[in-house]
Amino acid sequence: MSPLDRNPPNLRGQDGEGSVQVHQDAEAKIEGAKVFSVYGKGGIGKSTTSSNLSAAFSMLGKRVLQIGCDPKHDSTFTLTGMLQPTVIDILKEVDFHPEELRPEDFVSEGFNGVKCVEAGGPPAGTGCGGYVVGQTVKLLKQHHLLEETDVVIFDVLGDVVCGGFAAPLQHADRALIVTANDFDSIYAMNRIIAAVQAKSK
Repeated sequence: MSPLDRNPPNLRGQDGEGSVQVHQDAEAKIEGAKVFSVYGKGGIGKSTTSSNLSAAFSMLGKRVLQIGCDPKHDSTFTLTGMLQPTVIDILKEVDFHPEELRPEDFVSEGFNGVKCVEAGGPPAGTGCGGYVVGQTVKLLKQHHLLEETDVVIFDVLGDVVCGGFAAPLQHADRALIVTANDFDSIYAMNRIIAAVQAKSK
């Protein structure tokens, strides 16, 4: 879809022709916390925006968890001052036996007590980003970390809005799109809006 489309398609409840709408498992729902998903074109400033939101909410006295959803795992760098290991890499180290992990193995504390998690992503050309996000949320729930959180912020990879990286939308109360006035940013924004329409109830 481009900004020049006079009659944009109605994608509510659809993922596109020939695809299947995948619904979230009810047990995976994040209860209690306000959940934001931040999207936008690569390099537009999603991580900066996400980190500033996390910092601002924490200064208001909220318990904040920021989840980076990008193989670069640099979403929380400005909050912690260093790159964090990814959940998916840590799970690989224990042969995907999450019971062997402790919260401190995959959660770091950043600015003003913000909890920072880097979900990571599958290797290029393999796997699905949705699986990685799902495993991260499942791990956080298993360790009861979401019960102690007021605000969750997903910082999501570029403008990739396939079913996998659109997965945070299924958890989100609000989707934020970081954009500018250049064509690429507006094009990415339109694709993200289509994904929001598809995932909204």
